[in-house]
Amino acid sequence: MRRQSQKEFLEGYDASEFERPSVTVDLVMFTAMDRSLKVLLIRRGQQPFSGSWALPGGFVEMEETLEEAAARELEQETGVSAEGVYLEQLYTFGDPGRDPRTRVITVAYFALVDSSAITPKVTGQEEISDVRWFSVRELPKDMAFDHRTILEYAVKRLRNKLEYTAVGLELLPDQFTLSELQSLYETILGEKLDKRNFRKKTLSMGILQPTKGYRKGGHRPAMLYQFKDAKPSSTFKRTRFERG
Repeated sequence: MRRQSQKEFLEGYDASEFERPSVTVDLVMFTAMDRSLKVLLIRRGQQPFSGSWALPGGFVEMEETLEEAAARELEQETGVSAEGVYLEQLYTFGDPGRDPRTRVITVAYFALVDSSAITPKVTGQEEISDVRWFSVRELPKDMAFDHRTILEYAVKRLRNKLEYTAVGLELLPDQFTLSELQSLYETILGEKLDKRNFRKKTLSMGILQPTKGYRKGGHRPAMLYQFKDAKPSSTFKRTRFERG
């Protein structure tokens, strides 16, 4: 008996034989602002969950990758271009009841952005009535779908990654003081760190170098630092800074 070729198999394959869930992408966009870790949310203007706050996101089109869908939805819903934005796949959420419309599996991403470099805005789509930054400690009660669960998972993942990677440094300018670096860590972790211990461990890693510049403030000028190479993505060793 002749074995069926793949071409013959595909020509006779009936994709409707099996039920297919819809696939979406959702984006958890973090920034550090006013000494607080904040997330960008959109307010839904249509059902389901009309009037509720949600993560930016939407359905994946048949001819695009997940990353392309995430970039497209980010720009369409918030006016923010994904170019130059740190974007990382977070987790896949597939509870059968997470979306009242149909069976929807979502692939969540988290992004880190400098809030001073972007201007989120309502783009005119009917399904979105507002775009706003929220502190992760003061989230709205009426969040759509399972987006609170996704967001809480993303916060936990970001804080864990900060212990052994330099992922949070995407939120820093090219030159910064050690106080600004410590402030960023404290903002993401949500707790105070011991100043002496933090500086000692940070400088011992060998990834920073002093510049000739200083940041003037109320006290004596603070030295500015920069990374020896490009901003590292996984240079920080797994080590916990002592809390204050």
